[in-house]
This record gives sequence, structure tokens and C-alpha cells, in this order.
Amino acid sequence: MDKILIHGGHPLSGSIKVSGSKNSSLPILAATLLTREPCIVHRVPDLSDTHYMLQILIHLGGQVERASGTVSVTAEKIESIAPYDVVRKMRASVCVLGPLLGRCKEATVSMPGGCVIGDRPIDLHLKGFEALGAAVRVEGGNIKVFAPKLCGAVINLRGKFGPTVLGTDNVMMAAVLAEGTTVVEGAAQEPEVVDLADFLNKMGAKIEGAGTRRLIIEGVKELHGAEHDIIPDRIEAGTFLVAGAICGKGITIKRVTPEHVKAVTNALGNCGFRLEATGDSISVSPNGETKPLELVTEPYPGFPTDMQAQMCALLSTTDGISVITENIFPQRYMHVAELKRMGAHVDLEGPTAVIQGVDHLFGAPVMASDLRASAALVLAGLKADGVTEVSRVYHIDRGYEHLDEKLSELGAHIERVKG
Repeated sequence: MDKILIHGGHPLSGSIKVSGSKNSSLPILAATLLTREPCIVHRVPDLSDTHYMLQILIHLGGQVERASGTVSVTAEKIESIAPYDVVRKMRASVCVLGPLLGRCKEATVSMPGGCVIGDRPIDLHLKGFEALGAAVRVEGGNIKVFAPKLCGAVINLRGKFGPTVLGTDNVMMAAVLAEGTTVVEGAAQEPEVVDLADFLNKMGAKIEGAGTRRLIIEGVKELHGAEHDIIPDRIEAGTFLVAGAICGKGITIKRVTPEHVKAVTNALGNCGFRLEATGDSISVSPNGETKPLELVTEPYPGFPTDMQAQMCALLSTTDGISVITENIFPQRYMHVAELKRMGAHVDLEGPTAVIQGVDHLFGAPVMASDLRASAALVLAGLKADGVTEVSRVYHIDRGYEHLDEKLSELGAHIERVKG
């Protein structure tokens, strides 16, 4: 099992390009199941999660070709059953339910596995399918959905901790082939949802309101093939911005959409860093003394839960007392115990982390527990004295395309070794 070794204390400088969005790629690849015609998707990142999704498409009958960051999918004849062995490695595999239901009017998909950052139920997905006229059964670890036909409906997808992104994606993909008009209230506003809607509209769907809390979907009889470029990964961009803040002399993140990371750049600006955005680039550099922060994670356009762990790493060495409240996944603090091993002072009070900044972090063996926690440990290692050894880096490979190589380009002393 690979490990990443980071020799801390080396300042970062230069520029890197952001990869295509993981969280856009997965539902957009799933959406290719909605048509018999070929679809071409550009800027698909080279990640284990995208590899798993392509394996699922192949299992379901799709013909898949991949060349660098371009994926071609032709799903002329497809199966509607995705068993456990195929979907168990990735929770986001549940997003094939919507397109299979839309096209085949039935689907059987194994229940996605649990997640270390807490319970992530799919009840809102199923509620949406039922509103469209599907019968839903959960038996033997499988979700079975079927309908003689799907009919437009008014659906509210707001859950306990806010709108569901994958649920919005799933219902949208089913509704595009339903009869009549579907109105989704409480829809997720994330850029990745907008990206999926843009792709579906290129395929002939009629979706309005993407990026707002209210989607209006006019069903069509069939969709055709389309070509699409995935948007930049805003969480990767945010992670590199924090890397530049935590130990940078001045770095530039290229091929990013500044509006998508505004919550992160606002937070870094409030922390005392200088940021400049021009076109599709953002630069971050020191600007004198830093200041503590109070952050609350919220659905987009609020501060993203996927950046909470990385900010914990930054604020661990920021003077004063910072407070982060996790409103999306209250149990998402698995990185805290590992940061403490490196000398961080963090107290957890329910969903709130109280962080007392320290002068130094110290390299230590640490273990990644999930995707964003692993990124936080790498960022802490960049700042720490000595060597940090991060194990279980397969978590990193789920969502960051060649993270160690990109950090090396910026001047980090980082290497991947076989465990």
C-alpha cells in the first residue's frame, strides 16, 4: 500500500493547473446511459473514482474508450442491474439509478457502502423517484426501482442538512425522460449540478433553473449524443489555495473558475492572505500577520464541507483561536486526531472544532481516513518540521489527480513510496 512522505518546511512557489471536477465527472459519465448515441466527455480526471465509474458503465453494457482526459461512451444496449461487486467501491455509484430508471424504466443497484464521515442516506433520491411514479423496494442489500412510465411531479429535495447534490442529480436524470413537467424544489445549487444540467441540455433535455433552488424539467421522449468539457475541480483548486497559504511564497492556480471558490478565497482573505483573480487564474501570497477565523460549512454558495479539513490544517498554525462548525456532516472530523499527533491543538465540541494556533507542527506517521482528511494531512506535512508519513493514500487517489506530482512542481519535497 503506497505512502506519501513529506519533508516539511520548503516554501511553495510557481503555478499549477486544476484538473476537471471529480464531482461533475461521475454523474455526467452516468448520464451517458440515457442515450444510445455516442457521448464524448473531455477533461475527465485520472482518479480511482472515475475508473470505477467507467467499470460500472462497461458492466452495464456501455462501450468505453479513454484517451488521456477524454472519454467516449456508447451505451447502445444496456443492462439495468448493477450488483454489489461492481458498485461497492464508491458511494457515488448510486447516481446510475436515475439514468437507468429514466431509460429502462427499472433499475436494480446494490446499496452504496457506508462512509467514514458519517451517515449519508439516499432516502431523498428514492423519495424523488417515487414522486415520479416509480415503485421502490429495498431488499437483500439492493435498491429496486421500476415504473410502467414516469410522470412529471413537484418534488422537494431539501433534507436535514440541506439539499442533496447526488439526489438532485439522480432525480434530474430520471425526470428528463418523464412525461410532463417536473419541478424540483430545494434543489442543490452546486456548480457540479449546473454542469450536469448543461450536459443534459446538450443531449436534448429541457432543464431550466440549474444553479437555483428550483429546477423545472420538461420531459422529452429521447436524448441524443453530445460532447462536453468538465468544469474545473473547485475543491482541488481550494486545496491548492490553502497549500499556498499554509507554506507559500506566492503561487498561482490556473484553469479555475474564481466564482466557484469564492467562499474559500473570502475565508483566506479574512485570514490575512493576499489574493488576486484574473480570468481563470487565482494567486495567493502572504500579506503580513494572519488572523484566526470563524467558519461554518454550508451548502453552496456557502463554505464547502469538502474544504473543512484543509482549513483545519491551515488554522492549526494561525495565531489565535479559530472556530469551525460542521453543519453538513457533523461527524467529519476524523483528521483531528491525526493533526493532534503532529502537535495541533484542537478541541471538538459536537460539530464544532475549536483550534488554538501553535507555532510549529511536527512531522509524524499519520493515517488518512477519507479523501479530504488525507489532503489536510498532506497540507499539514508541508508546514511541519521534519518528515510526515501519510498512509492509506488510496483515499487521495480517489479525488486528486497526481497531487504529489503537482505539489512537487510547486517546490514541495514530497514522494510516493510503496508501503
